[in-house]
Amino acid sequence: MTTTMQTAVPSEIKDPSLREQGKRQIEWAERDMPVLKQIRERFAKEKPLEGLRLVACCHVTKETANLAIALKAGGADAILIASNPLSTQDDVAASLVEDYGISVYAWKGEDIATYTRHVNIALDHQPQLIIDDGADVIVTLVKERPQQIAAMIGSTEETTTGLVRLRAMARDGKLTWPAIAVNDAQTKHFFDNRYGTGQSTIDGILRATNILLAGRTVVVVGYGWCGRGVAMRARGLGANVIVTEVNPVKAIEAVLDGYQVMPLLDAAPLGDVFVTVTGNRHVIDRAHFMEMKDGAIVCNSGHFDLELNLEALGNMAESRETLRSFTEQYTMGDGRRIIVLGEGRLINLAAAEGHPASVMDMSFANQALGVEYLVKNKGKLSNDVHLLPAEVDQEIAALKLRSMGVSIDKLTPEMQEYMNSWQIGT
Repeated sequence: MTTTMQTAVPSEIKDPSLREQGKRQIEWAERDMPVLKQIRERFAKEKPLEGLRLVACCHVTKETANLAIALKAGGADAILIASNPLSTQDDVAASLVEDYGISVYAWKGEDIATYTRHVNIALDHQPQLIIDDGADVIVTLVKERPQQIAAMIGSTEETTTGLVRLRAMARDGKLTWPAIAVNDAQTKHFFDNRYGTGQSTIDGILRATNILLAGRTVVVVGYGWCGRGVAMRARGLGANVIVTEVNPVKAIEAVLDGYQVMPLLDAAPLGDVFVTVTGNRHVIDRAHFMEMKDGAIVCNSGHFDLELNLEALGNMAESRETLRSFTEQYTMGDGRRIIVLGEGRLINLAAAEGHPASVMDMSFANQALGVEYLVKNKGKLSNDVHLLPAEVDQEIAALKLRSMGVSIDKLTPEMQEYMNSWQIGT
């Protein structure tokens, strides 16, 4: 049973005594986040967020902790809440509160009622800036607290799922402030979604099951950047990979990348492990569960747990039992057993530690600079979803390369002239 405890700053966390372990974790991640460290050091001098109220709804991990510390260094009056009930690292939450004086409302395993309450506690902070993962805070603000919208300077969003919701809000005229699509920055989705999700998803599956992937058939549902990463890493471990898609262009890409591509219903009886990365609802449904083989393992690496229709699976099953941490077995009437990992939530954070710090270094650099950009351009941006300027992407990439000791070429004046001219040809 989880016990919440009031601590040095207004917070609700699982156990403040975990602070020492959490501080070591935060410092461990910092070693691999040199870009964010440079931004934090500049923020500490310039204070671009001085006195501004900020809410961050993110996975409370050691990497996120370094973002929160950077935002506080920049002067933000910040509150951090979890963006998923199973993604909080309790030792990290304890250290943020006890060692860094940052208010955190999160613990691993909180129920939906608690999660919703924490969203409302965050909105009680009267935020002017919101960093959201999945857009739950923003949707709650618009639906339930419209009187607070006038104070908003802007928001950032770093999930595909959240951007789908924000763009729908913009189309419906409900987005009445500028939002930065951090997920669409090249230094975010090319690396975070592909390499981060790819590695951490496989990590979560293996921690939950300890199965050998070599020789097994892994079905990757969705071939966006996250799906590309999962498929690549599964194949690297010797799995036979099947990709399912609804987008013909992405399906062609998967074929040319060397994967089998087929409808999910055809893949259902073939797969040993299924991973959803679509950002959509009930992509694995009753009809698919009916076709799966005995012992099929099903998990999700999309933001919300709606990708698997677990209500339908529960109704189909005659019994359920927990086999090991984050591993639950549903037994069908015909004796088939279907294994669900991490309650259908993000397996890379439910059963593992999420993306490596080196990848999140760039993602969170985008978040920090995105917030700063909103403040600097207050009143100048339209009420829509915006990309960060390309030069910000380039700056982050250049800083990352420099930290890795990698040098690249530069255009000569002659090359630059040619690239800006239309008169020189054959």
